[in-house]
Amino acid sequence: MARAETPLNTPISDITFTVFDTETTGFAVGRHDRLIEIGAVHVKGNRVLETETFHMHVNPERSIPPEITELTGISMETIEHAPNSLEAIEAYLHYNEKANSTIWVGHYVSFDLLVIKKELQRHQYRIDMPTTIDTLDLIGYISPSKHMLDLEIYASQFGTRIYNRHEALGDALTTAHLFCELLYHLENRGKRTFADLLAISDMSKRNIQF
Repeated sequence: MARAETPLNTPISDITFTVFDTETTGFAVGRHDRLIEIGAVHVKGNRVLETETFHMHVNPERSIPPEITELTGISMETIEHAPNSLEAIEAYLHYNEKANSTIWVGHYVSFDLLVIKKELQRHQYRIDMPTTIDTLDLIGYISPSKHMLDLEIYASQFGTRIYNRHEALGDALTTAHLFCELLYHLENRGKRTFADLLAISDMSKRNIQF
């Protein structure tokens, strides 16, 4: 996938964002834990396009721990006939390409990017990783006193909708509505262009190794 560059002076309202989330067998995705679900939804014009969602379970080709099944509702039966991670990621990329969306948004997005990158590496596949926006950075800019990481807490504090937690699509939808509220606050502070958004959510400032 070739990475398309969005002009820095592009109004935020003109950009189609992909808000996404992943579920995994655990947090050690750089080693043995694997992807089991991807969910995503597009945002444009400060509006969540709920009719344009993406959701897919993924066969991790390993067992799912009981505590993960309890948390996510995803069992071995759920993923028995699901595609492998490469097939699922390719479908997700196609979903983005159809909407001409090259900017991904997530809540603690560095983890979800790591999941995608490690799964592609396992299949000896590589893509140019997209520009990303982390809602945690936007929250830190708007309300610097907030230190919790929990998505549901933030959604409650900003008065946005909360969907099924620890389900990839549910968390993506929750994040998308939170993201729209954050964009509204940014607009009120005069932050209206892609350059403004990048200055607030800059992955290069974070010491994260992928």
